[in-house]
Amino acid sequence: MGFQKRLWQANRRKFFQASLVPGLAFLGWCRGLSPSAASPEDSRKHPVLADWPGQTVADLPSWQEYRQKIRRWWLEFLGLPENLHRTPPKLEVLQEEDLGRLVRRLIRYDAEQEWPTEAYLLLPKAASPERRFPGVVVFHSTTPETILQPAGLGKDPSKAFGLILAERGYVCLCPRCYLWSEGPQSNYVKQVERFQARHPGSKGMAKMLLDGLVAVDVLQNLPGVIPGRLGAVGHSLGAKEVLYLAAFDERIGAAIASEGGVGLHMSNWDAPWYLGASIKEPGFSHDHHELLALTAPRAMLVIGGQSADGTATEPYISVARRIYELYGQGGNLEFFNHRGGHAVPPEALDRMVEWFARHLG
Repeated sequence: MGFQKRLWQANRRKFFQASLVPGLAFLGWCRGLSPSAASPEDSRKHPVLADWPGQTVADLPSWQEYRQKIRRWWLEFLGLPENLHRTPPKLEVLQEEDLGRLVRRLIRYDAEQEWPTEAYLLLPKAASPERRFPGVVVFHSTTPETILQPAGLGKDPSKAFGLILAERGYVCLCPRCYLWSEGPQSNYVKQVERFQARHPGSKGMAKMLLDGLVAVDVLQNLPGVIPGRLGAVGHSLGAKEVLYLAAFDERIGAAIASEGGVGLHMSNWDAPWYLGASIKEPGFSHDHHELLALTAPRAMLVIGGQSADGTATEPYISVARRIYELYGQGGNLEFFNHRGGHAVPPEALDRMVEWFARHLG
C-alpha cells in the first residue's frame, strides 16, 4: 500500500533535508563539470545540476550510505514502500505462434490483484531447463499498438526490439503499459486514478515501476531463462520505464533507455501518469541523474537522437559516471547520440544489440 498523501506532504521537507547530509551531497559533484557540458540555456531551465549545496561523495562507503537515502527518498516520493517483494503471478497462454526457431506467445497475468495485463513472450524453441538464455523485459513506446510493436507485429520494424533480440538468442517479455488497460483508446488519467484509489498518494510512475518489477518476476522464473542475466530496453515511454526499473531492481544487469528524456525538464515528466505537477514546484531539487547513479555499477546505455535526449543529457551522464567510477566501472554507463530525432535508426539498433551481447552474453 502506498503512503498516504497527507503523510507525504507533512514529511516532504524532512525527507528532502535528510538527503542533504553534510559531506554526502550528491550533486556537489557537478562543480567539477566542464562549463561546456551544458549550455547556459540548459542551466537556466534546470539549475540543480550546477547549484546543489554540499561536498563531493569522495569514496564508495560514503556513496553506499548516501545511496540508501536517495533510494528511500524516491520510493517515498513515488508513494511506494521500500520492501517491494511480490509473489510471481500465474501465467495464462492465450495464443501461440511458430516463427521457425522462435515461439511467440500472447500471455496474461495479474500485475496486481484483479488487474490483469497481457504481454508477448518471445523465446527460442531451444529454451528449456537444460538450455537457458538471457532474458530481457521490452517496453513499448506511446502507441495504440502497445505490445504489438516490440513483438514484431507493429508498423515500425525498427522498434520491434523483442523480436530482434529473440532472434539473437534472448527470451523477451513485452508487457503492456497499464495506461492501455482498457484497450487502444484507454483514458490515461482514468487509469492513474484507478491506481491511486488503491494506493493513495502514489504517482502514476509508481504503477509502471511495480508492473516492471512483476515483469521481471515473470521473466526470471521461466524455465528457459538464466535468472542472473536479465536486461531491460525501451524507447520513449518505454525508456522512462527502463530508467526506473533499472534504478530500483538490481536483478537488471544491463539496461537501454532510448529517447526517454532523462532530465525532468526534457520531457513531460510532470504528466499525471508519470510524476505529476509537484516536480515543477519551487524548491524541488531532485532529478534523474540520481536514478542513473542508483543503477551503478550495472550496465546502462542511454540513447538519444537530439530530441528527448541529446546534448542536454550529457551532464546527467557525466555526474552519474562519477559513481560508476567509484566502483571501477566507468565504462558501464554510456551515452550514444545518433542525432536522428525521436526514432531508432539502424546505428541505434546496432548499439542495442552490441550492448546486450557485451553485458548479458
